[in-house]
Amino acid sequence: MKHYHIVSRIAIYMLSVVLIAFGVFHFMYPRDLFVYVPLSLVGGIKWVYVIGTAFILVGLSFLTNQYVKLTGYLLAALLIFFILSIHVPNYLHAGAKDMRQLALVNILKDTAITGFALHIAAGAHHQHFHLEESD
Repeated sequence: MKHYHIVSRIAIYMLSVVLIAFGVFHFMYPRDLFVYVPLSLVGGIKWVYVIGTAFILVGLSFLTNQYVKLTGYLLAALLIFFILSIHVPNYLHAGAKDMRQLALVNILKDTAITGFALHIAAGAHHQHFHLEESD
């Protein structure tokens, strides 16, 4: 039986709940989030649902401790994409001070979650990318 430090598990569960909440928010308010989808991405509002699904699946992965290494690295990659394609351009092109501050907060939030996701993925020593049952 594998033993986990209780504080670490609680922190991972907290992130899982936040990710699932973000995912649910994507399904409840897709039009509010559609404005953040870069115009260069084909598919429009479908991306809001795809990202919502991804957040929910990563949250469930972390909760159940299944495929954590894979989903942790994928979440980090997704958030880095958000930072570079959405938040940084919003920060650089924001006209109003409050919009610039909001973009900066989003950069910092996604950077923090990226760091946490990378830490979780790197700590999943018992899991491998080949995704066999013997992990």
